[in-house]
Amino acid sequence: MVMTSVALVQLKVDETESVPDRIDRALAITEQAAGRADIVLLPELWPTGAFDLELGVANAAPIDGELVTRLSQVAAATGTWIHGGSFVEIADDGRYFNTSVVFNANGELVATYRKIHLFGFDSGEARILSAGEDIVIVDTPLGATALATCYDLRFPELFRAFVDGGATAVLLTSGWPDRRISRWLTLTAARACEDQLWVVACNETGWHGQHQLGGRSIICDPWGDALVVGDPASEDVLYVDIDPAEPEKVRAGFPVLRDRRLR
Repeated sequence: MVMTSVALVQLKVDETESVPDRIDRALAITEQAAGRADIVLLPELWPTGAFDLELGVANAAPIDGELVTRLSQVAAATGTWIHGGSFVEIADDGRYFNTSVVFNANGELVATYRKIHLFGFDSGEARILSAGEDIVIVDTPLGATALATCYDLRFPELFRAFVDGGATAVLLTSGWPDRRISRWLTLTAARACEDQLWVVACNETGWHGQHQLGGRSIICDPWGDALVVGDPASEDVLYVDIDPAEPEKVRAGFPVLRDRRLR
C-alpha cells in the first residue's frame, strides 16, 4: 500500500494583518508543511479573506503574477505538490474570477480552476466575480483529482460529474463561516459517501468581514467517515496519510455507483 501524505493549512485570516504580511506568513507555513507532506492545500481567498471581495478585487492578480510565481517556487524548492487555495484573478479581458491553482513537485502549474458556483445570490461573489465554466480533474499523487471551491460543495451534480470524469479524490478550498459549519460537516461527508471518493477540504479560521470563519478543515474517506477535523478557531496544519487506491476498493466492494439509474 502506497500512502500519500496530505497537509491542510488551516490559515487564520483576519483584518489585523496586511495582505503582503499574510502572503509572506502563509508561504512560510506552506513551505514548512511541504517538508512533511506530498500535497499541501491552502484555503479559499486566503490572501485577502473570503468575505472581503472589495479587498480581493483591489489585490487581484493575473495567473502569471507574483503570487502564482511564489507558490510555484515553494513547490519546486520543496519537491511537493501544492494546491495554492484560491485568489481573486484578473483575466486578460478585465473580468474577475475566484481561481485555484495547482502545482506539481517541479513547480509547474498543472491546473487552474475558476469557481463555478458563486455565493451571494444577488450580491457578494455573484455580483462582483464571473463564474467559471470548466470542470477540472488533474492527475496528482492522490490519483485523478477534481478541484472544487467552497459553495460548490452544495451542488451534488458537480460531484457526480467528477465521478463521471474518473475522479477518485476532490481537493476543496473554502472560506466557510462558523454559523453554517454544521452544513459543512454534513456536506463533506455526504459528497464523499455518495460518490465514494476522498474529499480533502481546507477551511479558514479567524474573524473577517464581520464573519467568524469556521475552521474544521476535514478529510473524509470514501465511506464518508472523517479521518481528521480541525479545531474551530485555531490556526493549524493537519497531516493525514491516505490511500489513493481506497476509492476503487470501496467502489468494487460496495458498487452503489453501478446502480445509478438517472443521469
